[in-house]
Amino acid sequence: MSRYLAPTKIGLLALIELYAEGAVPNDAAISVLNFITSQLLDSSLASPSQNPAERWKKAETTIKLTVSVNHFEELLGSFATADGLPGRRLWDRFLEKLWGIDSLHALHDFFHQIPNLLARTKAELRELAERGERPPSGVLFSRNSPFGLFIRRSHLEFSKLQFDQVAELWRMFVRYRQPTAGYWRRRNPHYSRYSFDSVLLEDQHEWRGHTDDVAVAAYGNMLLMGDEDVPVSVSTDDIESLLETQIEQIQKYGTRVPPDIRDQFEKLLKSSRTIPSMARYLSFSDSWRSGDFPGTFDDLHRYFDYTLQSRDRLFYQYALLNLGIVQSDFGCHKEAVATMLEAITTAKENRDTTCLNFALNWFAHFARSHPKLIREVGDSSMLGSGKESLVFLRAKAKETGLWILWISALLSEASLSLSSGESVSAAMESLVRSSRLIVGKNARTLIGPQLSLCAGLWDRLGLTVMSTMTCEVFHRCHARSSVLDDQLKLTCRVAGLLAGKGQYDEAFAKLEGIDTNALRSVKANHYWHLYRGLLKLRRDLHHNNLESAEALLSQLLQHSPDDTDAEMLSTIDTLHIEALIRRQDFDAAFTKVESLLSGLRDTNTEVLKRIRLLLIKVHLFDCTGRPEKGFSLAMRAASMAWRSRLVTLLWQAIGALANILNCLGEFAGAERLLVALLPRCLETDEADIAGTLYSLLADARIGLVGEMKAHRGSAPERAKLIGKVHKALDSAFKCFSAVEDVNKQCEVMAKKATLYKVEGDYDRADSCTDTYLGLWQDELARR
Repeated sequence: MSRYLAPTKIGLLALIELYAEGAVPNDAAISVLNFITSQLLDSSLASPSQNPAERWKKAETTIKLTVSVNHFEELLGSFATADGLPGRRLWDRFLEKLWGIDSLHALHDFFHQIPNLLARTKAELRELAERGERPPSGVLFSRNSPFGLFIRRSHLEFSKLQFDQVAELWRMFVRYRQPTAGYWRRRNPHYSRYSFDSVLLEDQHEWRGHTDDVAVAAYGNMLLMGDEDVPVSVSTDDIESLLETQIEQIQKYGTRVPPDIRDQFEKLLKSSRTIPSMARYLSFSDSWRSGDFPGTFDDLHRYFDYTLQSRDRLFYQYALLNLGIVQSDFGCHKEAVATMLEAITTAKENRDTTCLNFALNWFAHFARSHPKLIREVGDSSMLGSGKESLVFLRAKAKETGLWILWISALLSEASLSLSSGESVSAAMESLVRSSRLIVGKNARTLIGPQLSLCAGLWDRLGLTVMSTMTCEVFHRCHARSSVLDDQLKLTCRVAGLLAGKGQYDEAFAKLEGIDTNALRSVKANHYWHLYRGLLKLRRDLHHNNLESAEALLSQLLQHSPDDTDAEMLSTIDTLHIEALIRRQDFDAAFTKVESLLSGLRDTNTEVLKRIRLLLIKVHLFDCTGRPEKGFSLAMRAASMAWRSRLVTLLWQAIGALANILNCLGEFAGAERLLVALLPRCLETDEADIAGTLYSLLADARIGLVGEMKAHRGSAPERAKLIGKVHKALDSAFKCFSAVEDVNKQCEVMAKKATLYKVEGDYDRADSCTDTYLGLWQDELARR
């Protein structure tokens, strides 16, 4: 088969000719033009904002057109022709064009006349005027338009073909058109057995009974074979176009090729005489995302071995760059560091600034995720600190015009500033600058990381409404043009925010709504299952279902830092400690907290994790009956949270201080803290934290009631204060009910029952006791 021409191209040319002749009605013009344009132009240019379900539409359509002519019928069968004849469809006119090419000579005539659809140049118009001829009228295509370029190239490629190649193109066209023979026979009464070739039809009387022998000599057994036995007619250009489309989708969105398209493409690839080297790269990309470790390295080596042979080691650094990234994704981090350092050295030697900058950018991100592993390398290399590397990358990217790398460096600076607890204004400045570049340079694929950082920043400042709105803006406006990882992370963030408000069913529904084909990528599937497990673990702990929680923990704790996100690991450790506390295994919980804190003492990053562990340690002191020992830790956590503007953790730290004040008998000071704190805490939509603060407020007010009684305060004031205690306990119960925390609901009911008994209201006390018992009975029944 030829490099460019195939029966599919002949069908497109016939459809363009129909449009030029005016046979396409007005109501079908847009559909026909869109169809042809989608086959001639790059998919990203033809439809820049596709839905995830439509991203593979061009590849699927190209495969269908290559395999069968019936796909044209799906487009043309529903439209009538422009002449308005009853019962005559556009599909009939299209078949007239195809069956009008009834011999090899007619195929030559078709390609010889196809340039007549092009507008004439000035020189050609001048020649026509000299000969006294009129210039052609009707629909003519500009020579530089998409249709004009396609017509010119098809004519040129056909003129380059040798006779045997033209004969093969003709045979494949006959076989491609043959499925429409039954329909054409019903519409054309003059159809006969040899109508597919006018030479056989006209000269059969000369050959008498040997026409079949002549047909076999010309076509072989092709006409007698079934559809499954005939090799699909595909050109090298179609194969390369399909390869580019699939690789573009994989690299741009991080998804895998759908199974049906992959199987059909493999059949086309087997029928092609030459297999492009990019087929190895496609296989490498698909194996990489499927988690096939041996297949990934095999395909990567095969692709770059071919590339290096044909291009004299000019692209050796890119082979190393890809190899280092793959080794990192499969957990071979030491090998990845060595490979990436070699890629940096090779890029310097070959003066490849683009590869060098991207390798340094990857190294900066890797150093933040694995500081212990990089520490040994950092002492002997000249890479510098993470912040210095990002500043260098940003400057170099600006000089060389690498906008993607420049935006990525700005986002990395913002992320590093937030994780290390530095100035929020500096992080916001980096985000604003990156946003300006994204909009100015139309870098749509980086909107996801930028909005993800913005959502994290709003969440850090305690503005959960803004964080939720940012995620909603992403899903409504930018999810179609973003990478799968960004969609997954922002969806999980929305699910986490819903779970924080106690809306677990809605959170799981969000996770279940992710495209199943997207989750065929092993990395995305692992992240999805891990986050879903964390939500289920949190719910089980709140329901005090410790057996199910420990079963989940036994699986989650098997994940190592090499294959799991650092934030995920921190959440797993936190929930593990909470499970130990609910088991009242305080020694094991305290040991784990000390172990995690000792791992953070050598670094100045991960401020959020450090504050969270300090607050857990304060809580452990409270659980063991020595809350005053956590005073200095709570003060330090509050100071760090205030300095880093970690508002949610700041409210928890102040709540811990209020609890210590309650234990020390400073009820008035605790109440003032909690009354000032609660309105701001409610803005975070963290129902669990708000419920704890309401419970502490009730404790502080009960203490004030006791002080008033000791000092013989007025009875109306005590009654009013007790009413406030009940309101605080009711609010706490409402918050704990939202997050389904059975233990804390029962604790609040026990406090209310005790308070009613002290007041002498035994009926309400019994009602609270019944609610207490009902909660446990419902929980046991649910299990």
